[in-house]
Amino acid sequence: MSKTIPGTTPFDGSAAQKGYALNKMCFSFNDKANRDAFVADPEAFMQQYGLNEEQAGAIRSKQVLALIAAGGNAYYLAKFAGIFGLDMQDIGAQQTGMSKDEFKAKLVAANNQC
Repeated sequence: MSKTIPGTTPFDGSAAQKGYALNKMCFSFNDKANRDAFVADPEAFMQQYGLNEEQAGAIRSKQVLALIAAGGNAYYLAKFAGIFGLDMQDIGAQQTGMSKDEFKAKLVAANNQC
């Protein structure tokens, strides 16, 4: 039985199969040579990994929610975000529709409630 959590896209077996090529490509960014090759020619690099149009479009837009909808796993997507100097707070801000400063303030406020 699968539970739904409003506002989330679960990463389950179906998402893993759907996002295999995308996640494999993002995992390859552990290697600097692959990061450099992607930056030099993103289209050729995406083609090398067999990304479908939904995945390629999500990569082009650099929108985390689109990447997750395309089957992306947050841990692998962090490798992609790192190429552009983005960190997990940038990703969290995108996911919540906040600025990074607003998102950081929300985290601090939540921490202060503990």
